[in-house]
Amino acid sequence: MEYFVYVLESEKDGRLYKGQTSNLDNRVQEHNSGKTKSTKGYIPWKLVYFEEFETREEAVLREKYLKTGIGREFLKRVLIK
Repeated sequence: MEYFVYVLESEKDGRLYKGQTSNLDNRVQEHNSGKTKSTKGYIPWKLVYFEEFETREEAVLREKYLKTGIGREFLKRVLIK
């Protein structure tokens, strides 16, 4: 099974949301349908970055990294518009 770490950007105010899932398309759709309490106030969301992993443990560790200061700096460099 594949696991994904993903980053969404709110088209409403530009904030970023980081998460992990085994079904990327379905998860993005859940965020945009308001099913996720923490993101429903900032709909619509667009997928701006993702990485694929073989295990859930790897994905969880990478998600935690992206939520650190160093991880946020990495995303700033990667997501330069």
